[in-house]
Amino acid sequence: MIKVLLLLAGAALVLFFLANRRKARAKAGVKIGFVLFVVFMVYAVVRPDDLTVVANALGVQRGTDLVLYALVMGFAFVTVSTYVRFREQELRYARLARAVALQNAVRPDDTAYLAEPGGPDEAAAPPAEPGPPRR
Repeated sequence: MIKVLLLLAGAALVLFFLANRRKARAKAGVKIGFVLFVVFMVYAVVRPDDLTVVANALGVQRGTDLVLYALVMGFAFVTVSTYVRFREQELRYARLARAVALQNAVRPDDTAYLAEPGGPDEAAAPPAEPGPPRR
C-alpha cells in the first residue's frame, strides 16, 4: 500500500513540475536534477533492498539512513542556495532604489526656487517678474 502511495506522490510531483514549467524558469541543471531525483525515488520504492546494498557499500548500515543523509544534504544545499539568491535580490533592489533616488534627486541650489513663499529661503529666491498676476 505504501509503495502505491509513494509512486502516486512521485507522479504528482512530475505533473506539478510539467504543469508549471513555464512559470518556473529553472536552469537545465535543476531540471536534470529533478528528473534524476524522481527516477531514484521510483527505483528506491520499487527495489528497497538494492538501496540497502548501495548503503552497505558506502559504509552505512541501512538504506533508509542513506536516504536520510542524502535528504539532509539536499536540504542544506537548498537552504544555502535560497539564502544566496535572496541576498542577491536584496542587493539588486538596493541598487535600483539608489538609482531611482539619484535620478529624482533635486540639486541644493534648485531648492531655493522651489521654496514656498514666506519660507526661510524667500530671500534667496529670484525677484518676481512684473506682469499680470498668475491664477
